[in-house]
Parts: sequence; structure tokens; C-alpha cells
Amino acid sequence: MARRKTKEIRIGNVRVGGDAPISVQSMTCTETADVNATVGQIKALEAAGCEIARVAVPDMDAANAVAEIKRSISIPLVADIHFDWRLALVSLDGGVDCLRINPGNIGDIRRIREVVKAAKERSVPIRIGVNAGSLEKDILAEHGHPTPAALVQSAMRHISILEDMDFTEIKISLKASSVPLTVKSYRLLAQMVDYPFHIGITEAGTVFAGSIKSAVGLGVLLSEGIGDTMRVSLTGDPVDEVRAGWEILKALDIRKRGATIVSCPTCGRLKFNSVKIAEEIEKRLSGLTDSIKVAIMGCVVNGPGEAVEADIGIAGGDRSGMLYIKGKAVGKVKESEIVDRVMEEIGKILEERRS
Repeated sequence: MARRKTKEIRIGNVRVGGDAPISVQSMTCTETADVNATVGQIKALEAAGCEIARVAVPDMDAANAVAEIKRSISIPLVADIHFDWRLALVSLDGGVDCLRINPGNIGDIRRIREVVKAAKERSVPIRIGVNAGSLEKDILAEHGHPTPAALVQSAMRHISILEDMDFTEIKISLKASSVPLTVKSYRLLAQMVDYPFHIGITEAGTVFAGSIKSAVGLGVLLSEGIGDTMRVSLTGDPVDEVRAGWEILKALDIRKRGATIVSCPTCGRLKFNSVKIAEEIEKRLSGLTDSIKVAIMGCVVNGPGEAVEADIGIAGGDRSGMLYIKGKAVGKVKESEIVDRVMEEIGKILEERRS
């Protein structure tokens, strides 16, 4: 798929836009002023594959905590700020790697200039975050309700504020809870600017429904080459956001991380418990960062074909499975021994790669 051509910016040590890899992002749900809880959650996110973390900065206690949080983590930190320009200045002093603001909602032009000046001095980019749920009143009055044109109008208004101050280290997001609205908005703005985009379906829902909704929306955008950083917004543990984000990238062959499990949907031909086996293998591989493809197939119809294409695969038989390693059948394994044998062979493959 052809990637949209964009300007490249840097968020800490992470390249964003241009030909840089699409980054997986998330946001903490702790109280930012609680440094220990926030740092702990960011480290859990990083272990799951999060490459950029964002924290809410709703008050001065949170802003004052930013410096200690930043010193305690190793991935870039984004401060999410609304209304109070002073929170942005304190966060910048604390060493954040990016600001998420809407210039139009943090006060008069003098205050915006102070924030932009401070960001420019520190080479800190600004993400303009447009959300269908918080559009400006005059734009809503003009359009009647959130539309792609309304979201883009808001974005262009904020972009102009920054560009008029000779600030172009910008990333943009246009989020809505509606997949069609989000997709159409990004498509429209992509024709107008070359800034990198942060993509996501906001307020997507719970882990189950939200992951599906996000996969549909982000999958469409990514397949069209739109998106430079991404967040799967879920109601729940943000670690699930990171896992879902990587699964979306892996499904589109954009990036690889950890295990890709290929497993059949099961049917009446099934002669062994492929559900239990696939779930156990997935659980054991949950912390793996190396890329590996594992096929757990329940019968001889599609099983051998999928197993041959995987790094390691099982094609199910009667209370047993044929084991395939790097495309070659190596023998039958009893159902009770499949999980341990697959894990053993995965260990050998990874050790061989690293040697």
C-alpha cells in the first residue's frame, strides 16, 4: 500500500511521519499527580509495545508531576492540555516530548504565543487534537452537527494559528466515535496538508466492541496509507489498547511484533481441543517481542496449508496433530503434548535466529 507523503517530526527519540514506522501510542488512566501509579502504568504499556505515552494534565498538580514522570520512563511523553496555557509551560519545563493542545481553547493570542515560543525553543512538536465531541460553537452552528467539513475546518483554524507564528512541527488528529465520520475527515484533510496524522476512533467503547470498531476504522485508513501514529481508544486497561494496536498493524502486514496466531474457527470435523491449545499457546507467548507465526489448525482440510506457511504449525488429527516446522512435516504429536512441544520448538527457532 502506498503511504501518504508527510513531513517528518520527532517526538523524543521517535520519528513520526515521512518514512518512519507507524507508532503505537496509548494514554494513561491514572491520576497524573500520582507519580508512582502513572510511571508504573507507562512501564506496563512499554512492555506491551507502547512507543509513545500520553498523560492528562488537568491541573497544576499534574503539571508539576510531569518532570518526575519523565525522568522515570524511557519512552516519549506527551502532555494533554486544555484551557490553561500555564499547564503547557510547566509541562514543557518538565521535559515533555510533545504537547497535545488546541490553540484556540487556551486563551488569547498572547498566551498562545508564549506556549508556541516555549515549544519552539525546546524543539517540542504540538499535536492539534480535533474531536467531534468538542468542536467550537461557531463551527457547530455553521454545520449543524459534526461533519467531516466541520472537523477539517476546526483543524485548519488551529493549524493557521501555529503557522502564523512560524511553527510547523505539527501533528494532527481528527477523531470521532463514528467510523465513517472519522475516515471521511482524515481523507479530506489529507488532500489539504502534509503534516503527519495521529489516527484513532475516539470513545470506541469497551475492549471487545471498541477493538472491533477501531480495527474497522483504522484498518481502512492504514490500508489507504493514512496514519503516522495510532491509538486504539478503549474503555479499560490501556495495555489492551497497545495489544489491539499491534494486532491491527500485524493484520495489515505493516509491522510485526510478537506472535501471530493462526487458528481455525472450529467445526464438526474437529478431533482435538484446538480452542484450548490455541488459547494456552497465545497466553504463553503474550510477553514475546520477537515476531513468529504459529498455526493451530483443527483438521486436514486447511490445516496442512496453513501450517506449512507458518514458522511452526499443527494440523489436527484424531487426538493428535501433525507438527510442521519451517514448512516441513516432522511427525505426529499427542494432543496432551502439543502445547509443550510447540513452545519447545519456538524456543529453538528463536535461539537459532539470535545465534
